[in-house]
Amino acid sequence: MVSSANSAAKSVAVLTLGCARNETDSEELAARLSAGGWQITDDGENADVVMVNTCGFIEQAKTESIDVLLDASNTGAKVVATGCMAERYGTELANSLPEADAVLGFDHYPDMAARLDDILAGRAVESHQPSDRRKRLPLAPAERQNAAAVVPGHTRAAQADDAAAGEGAPAHLQVLRHRLSTGPVANLKLASGCDRRCTFCAIPSFRGSFVSRTPEEILAEARWLATEGVKELNLVSENTTSYGKDLADSAALEHLLEGLAEIDGIEWIRLSYLQPAELRPGLIEAMHRIDKVVPYFDLSFQHSSAKVLRRMRRFGSTENFLALLEQIRAVSPQAGARTNVIVGFPGETEEDVEELMGFLSDARLDSTGVFAYSDEDGTEAVDLDGHVDEDVVSERVTRVSMLVDELVSQRAADRVGETMKVLVESVEDDGVDGRGAHQAPEVDGSIAIVGEVEGLQVGDYVTVKVIDSDGVDLVAEIVEETW
Repeated sequence: MVSSANSAAKSVAVLTLGCARNETDSEELAARLSAGGWQITDDGENADVVMVNTCGFIEQAKTESIDVLLDASNTGAKVVATGCMAERYGTELANSLPEADAVLGFDHYPDMAARLDDILAGRAVESHQPSDRRKRLPLAPAERQNAAAVVPGHTRAAQADDAAAGEGAPAHLQVLRHRLSTGPVANLKLASGCDRRCTFCAIPSFRGSFVSRTPEEILAEARWLATEGVKELNLVSENTTSYGKDLADSAALEHLLEGLAEIDGIEWIRLSYLQPAELRPGLIEAMHRIDKVVPYFDLSFQHSSAKVLRRMRRFGSTENFLALLEQIRAVSPQAGARTNVIVGFPGETEEDVEELMGFLSDARLDSTGVFAYSDEDGTEAVDLDGHVDEDVVSERVTRVSMLVDELVSQRAADRVGETMKVLVESVEDDGVDGRGAHQAPEVDGSIAIVGEVEGLQVGDYVTVKVIDSDGVDLVAEIVEETW
């Protein structure tokens, strides 16, 4: 990890909104700031600068980002907006939000410590000028690895900088990351950007084209995380199943998983953000074959009506998705599966909604996120015909959400009687909680461990038998000792 002597004279609180990918970006920024002499703190009330790593994906996330920036301005600290919303809107956001002292984009990340020095000293820092980041990288994926564009989370330049790590330094010293949270679980970024052109999504325009991190860089960071006490790696990107398309290795993800599994201290490896159309049989087999890779499938279905999916510029159908789930469960019967769906997309009919609800009923998913469609600046869906009235969208979201609540509760009830490995995440006076392999952090429920729990610690793994369920959550008793 890049580090330097802390300076009590200048401190920065880094607040993160949005997805797991943003969390890894914040920890990269924290490392850069620490190397530049800034003290990293979680005390926003007393920091010299509050940096908000914003989310700019949907309207609700943007509203939350604005609210947090406004709250930060009330502390008396200098306020800096970074992250996706800052990258997407730049000067427009700066002009509409004078409470922020600066709006800085991804190109500012390598020199962020110096920019914060300027801001703290009262020197003007020009806000980010937005542009389509897809144009920053070559069209051909194979040519992207050597491009000079700034890509958050990709630290090739930093690793080549002898001033940062030293010639011949151990790999873990080259990691550009400063953990902002403790605990046995950490996100690990595999790639950035996306080459898909979904009509509802603006992410490629401000995150850029897809580019993989090199296996060497990922493995070095994973080894460092293991030394920090991490036992579960949550592999994240905009599109994990595309990993390696720019590395001349058609099985790059499978090979990476094998390398990660060899790291001492890492017990669970979890893949997130899998595209159904790209989920190869070889990857499914590797996820089953490699012991440390948990049987968990975070599948980006978005809908199941073939007609709606085509308007979204996506592939698949109810039949295809059910066949994929059947293929997964033929290899791993207890595998966890989750998805997100968008309701109210332009052109969606009542028949499409009924088809989606039928699919969800048959899919037996452990968790499903239901989102209302909303127009997003710069996306093709804004100009599609057949926009659904907002009141109708709201009613459909409510209807689908109520069904999902019933379905995930039933799926949890179906797991009563199963024996499973659980990672202990919380040990409090009022109880002990953990997660099973089928549950990702924060989004898929938890497992209350009851009975004889004395001596359990956060980070322990235990084998339990599920004895009850409560909605999406489970209740279980220990059947084997801690390890």
